[in-house]
Amino acid sequence: MTAKTFSKRLRALAFDLRWTWCPTTQAAFAAVDPHEWGATNHAPLEMLRRVSSARLESCAEDPAFEKLLSAAEQASDAYYGAETWWERKKAASAPRARVAYFCSEFAIHESLQQYSGGLGVLAGDHVKSASDLGVPFVGVGLLYRHGYYIQELRADGTTRVLYPEVDFADLPITDTGKEILCPVGGKEVRAKIWRQQVGRVSLLLLDADIDGEPKAHRELTQGLYKGAPDLRLRQQVLLGVGGMRALEAMRMKPTVVHLNEGHAAFASVERLVGLVQKGKSLDAALETVRASTVFTTHTPVPAGHDRYEPADVAKYMKGHLSALGLSKEAFADMARETPGDELESFCMTVLGLRTAGRVNGVAELHGKVSREMWVGAYPEAGTPEEVPIGHITNGVHTRTWLAPEADALYTKYIKPRWNAADPAADPWARAAKIPLADLWALRNVLRAKLVHFVRERMARQAERRGEDTREAWCTFDENALTLGFARRFATYKRAPLIFKEAKRLASLLSDPERPVQIVFAGKAHPRDEQGQELARVIHQHARKAGFKGRVALIEEYDMQVGRMLTSGCDVWLNNPVRPNEASGTSGMKPPLHGGLNASILDGWWPEGFDGTNGWAVGDESEFQSRAKQDLHDAKALVEVLEREIVPLFYERGPDGLPKGWLEMARRSLVTVPGRFNTHRMVGQYVDAYLG
Repeated sequence: MTAKTFSKRLRALAFDLRWTWCPTTQAAFAAVDPHEWGATNHAPLEMLRRVSSARLESCAEDPAFEKLLSAAEQASDAYYGAETWWERKKAASAPRARVAYFCSEFAIHESLQQYSGGLGVLAGDHVKSASDLGVPFVGVGLLYRHGYYIQELRADGTTRVLYPEVDFADLPITDTGKEILCPVGGKEVRAKIWRQQVGRVSLLLLDADIDGEPKAHRELTQGLYKGAPDLRLRQQVLLGVGGMRALEAMRMKPTVVHLNEGHAAFASVERLVGLVQKGKSLDAALETVRASTVFTTHTPVPAGHDRYEPADVAKYMKGHLSALGLSKEAFADMARETPGDELESFCMTVLGLRTAGRVNGVAELHGKVSREMWVGAYPEAGTPEEVPIGHITNGVHTRTWLAPEADALYTKYIKPRWNAADPAADPWARAAKIPLADLWALRNVLRAKLVHFVRERMARQAERRGEDTREAWCTFDENALTLGFARRFATYKRAPLIFKEAKRLASLLSDPERPVQIVFAGKAHPRDEQGQELARVIHQHARKAGFKGRVALIEEYDMQVGRMLTSGCDVWLNNPVRPNEASGTSGMKPPLHGGLNASILDGWWPEGFDGTNGWAVGDESEFQSRAKQDLHDAKALVEVLEREIVPLFYERGPDGLPKGWLEMARRSLVTVPGRFNTHRMVGQYVDAYLG
């Protein structure tokens, strides 16, 4: 085999992002050049560009590489050769179905920095499960030249925000040769349509950063959540209106439009215009749009819902208002909880609610909170219970987050049928048969792997700041109870909460007989100074006596960091201000690896916790004073660590196994992954909205 042929076969695999959840294909990429594979954040095309021709020639001539490459290609053939759930169960009843799924961000892999946090991670996992299940599905979003920002922590813990320039030539995307014109105010914004293939699913991504176009147009796809509200509003016009036009240009007519958050709600307005221009009345058009639109809301936090001045919205959507015969005030009323209230702003979430026939929150508790939160948007509902907002609890795409070591263990004992995915399948009940010794061996391997990762990252951070790296290489203990906290650093998530009981925590961490260690990671919105302050507080604590070497803060939280922490930590901490956590899917990943949750009863955890598979923190008390709430919850968190978690982990039998701990970990493995996965979630969406 020539080097050219070898490279061509690898590139063919790289352009199908199915490899992001296929260990066999990842192994083939990594073997080409392990150093460059890591240096490029696991980006196969960039790695192939950087690797030497001599290395490629060596690989091409090596029979071992031919074996790896053939195995990867065979894995692809097996995936596409399998009959899907949709083909088995749904295709006959909905032969023309196509779901168009709009989202402002998609987290497919760490090498594709087109996501900021949970919304994008959920969207990426949703897309992958749609592919596994064979659902006729197309994603619609924007392609960002700078992606999301890179987070660096200065020596004092403050955040440095960096925007890298993404070279599209290194991304597994294909120029479709199609463009759209999107009206934004009185101007037509030109945008290219790129295709990103994720298994059986295509993502259509709009790119307005085109040479020769006006700066105001080009900046629309330069960064994710990068600019001021005016830029964000114009981006949302491009996402919603431009996204619908991209589907038309690609001749992908949807039967269902799924709006994942309010960012794309202008898609409904574009659809209304199309129907009115075909002769329907506005009321009839609205009924048609509503009948085929699903809207998922993701946050009970008011700041998470975009609001704009009605005059600004009317300025950028004036062509649509004219086509619909709507005044500025009439259009604003479509996005107000109280129509006619001129003091109320234009809310993208309310527009989504008003133009969707099906609305859901992302956990049972979040559905209840959403009904209470948006009762004003449904004047026909007398009580919150009558508000037509349901819930479909989020999940995670198992193979994306499953560590290879765990995959090997489960292949032996559970035998999941990855290529015959079914939303109702629950092979995890068979995890009860896994010997405790084998589960403990897995935990020790994954914890040791995490400790090495933490040391390496801390050394890199120290070196970049010009500091001595020796201390970093002594951070953490491979045998110590390891706690993890990693998520977006929003203030309501309270990342540093545990330090409010600093003395008791220091005593726990420094116990020579029963040591404990905590690893943190998280990024705040680039304009969220309060969220960035949380990182600074943790950074300062990590350098204090009693915490040094036992507390680590990893900068640049991305999917790779998320995988390492959720697989390597023994206990996953979650302490939001209840009920502000809509779902919190990161906690669904540790049970896949024998990890346990210790969480406030918020988000998905009230549905997942059964008293035997982890810990509930606190007693659901809610205080008017945030200071009192924080102190109450911090004490509860430390108490459950002192009284239950630490003693159980270190209680060993004659065989050296923490039997009680492992039985709880195994119970978590039996009870969590089978329910809290995106196969089940996507299946529920299909059953509810496609029949």
